[in-house]
Formats: sequence, structure tokens, C-alpha cells
Amino acid sequence: MKVINSLRDISLLQINEKEVLVIACDSAGGIGEKKYDQIKVSNKILGKYTVKVPLMEVMSIGAEVISVIDNLAVEYKPTGKEIIAGIKENLKLLSSAELLNGSTEENIKTVQTALGVTVIGKITLEKLKKYTFSNKNNIIVAAGLPLVGENLMKYKSKAVNLKKFLQLKELDYISQFLPVGSKGILYEAKIMAKENNYDFELINNKLDLLKSAGPASVILLSLKEKKFSKLKNEIDLPLNRIGKLI
Repeated sequence: MKVINSLRDISLLQINEKEVLVIACDSAGGIGEKKYDQIKVSNKILGKYTVKVPLMEVMSIGAEVISVIDNLAVEYKPTGKEIIAGIKENLKLLSSAELLNGSTEENIKTVQTALGVTVIGKITLEKLKKYTFSNKNNIIVAAGLPLVGENLMKYKSKAVNLKKFLQLKELDYISQFLPVGSKGILYEAKIMAKENNYDFELINNKLDLLKSAGPASVILLSLKEKKFSKLKNEIDLPLNRIGKLI
């Protein structure tokens, strides 16, 4: 088994001459329905949003999801069961609900919600190269707005969800996808440029490029400039040109 270096928040393990395992994870704490949770949201919503992040990270490079593991630091009933229902709601979009496994805390009473989710995917080396390459002079577009916590709940129609991500994946003129999390849009845009051995030229816009995008409320897209107007007609999300690969 060989480790392949990646600039993204994923692990790449080459398991044979042709195939690579892709591993991504995410966690959440202090969010939920328990007494000492700082942000109150339903357990189902929590599960749905937390699994979305590693799912998008794995699928953004073209991998097929083969396993999803939830580590829930809460009791199974009622909290864990409700979180799992949210996780499965997103997995059903991929016909992957049967791939879920995990654990809950049954020995200690918990007063605050915490969980971690790991997603494992598989991809060929040939396909991996395709999904981590963009042409020079492609523009980078931010789909969705950087939202976190209560603002995410308030303006969720302006955030990327798994369904909209899958719609974007169907557009053959998008070269690359890169989810944005807590490090912000600018950080991930520079990662996309570095991944291609290009420089990044910033385009002036009104977005806060340093703001956390929480559970991947934004995804960066690489495409040719002439396709931008077409993209605006095909996806119902805020779209902002962030920069150019030079």
C-alpha cells in the first residue's frame, strides 16, 4: 500500500497498480438538541450536514463511495437514532444507505452532542488524474455562500447541499470540484491552483473570502470562462467568479 500526497483534506492510499482508496472525515461538537449544545438544531439536520462534508470531499475527485462510518459520542436512543436518520437521508441520494456502520456511547450519560463521520471511496489512478486537473486560464467559481451555525439554518437555500452538488457533478464542462470548509474560499482556491501547478489570480468580488463556510456551504468549480453564463442557467445557487488559474 502506497500513500499518495494530496493538498486536500483527504487521504489517498494506492492499494494496487490501478486503484486508490480515498478517505475523508468530518466532526461536529456542541451542535444539536442537548442541554449544553451551543447551537440548537435538530439531530436529523446535524447528521445530514455532517455526513455531507466527507461525501463531497470523496466524490469531488471522482471516487465511488464504498463505506460510511459514524462515531457518535451520544446514546443511540433518541439522539443517535435521529442523527443516523439524517445521515441516511443523504446516503439515499446515492443509493448507499446500506453502506453505513458506526458506534454510539452507551456507558456514560452525555449532556452535549458530538460526532465524527468517515467516508471511504475508491477510484482508479486514471480517473484520479482527470479529476485533479484543470486547464490553464480556467476561472474558479464559488457556488454557494460561506455560512456557518445559525446563519446556515437561516439562509440554507444559498448553501450547497448534497442534491445540488450531485446536479453540478452532472455538468461535463466543470473540470474540478473542491469543497470549502472552515479555512475559507481563498485558502481552497489557492489549493486548487497549487494542485495544478498554476498561480492564482484573484478577481474582485464582494464575498468574504476568509470566512468559514461551515459544513461545506460552498464548493469551488473550475471551468472555462465562456461556460460561466451557461452555469448560471443550470444551477439555483449564488455563483461568484473568484479568480483565474494562470
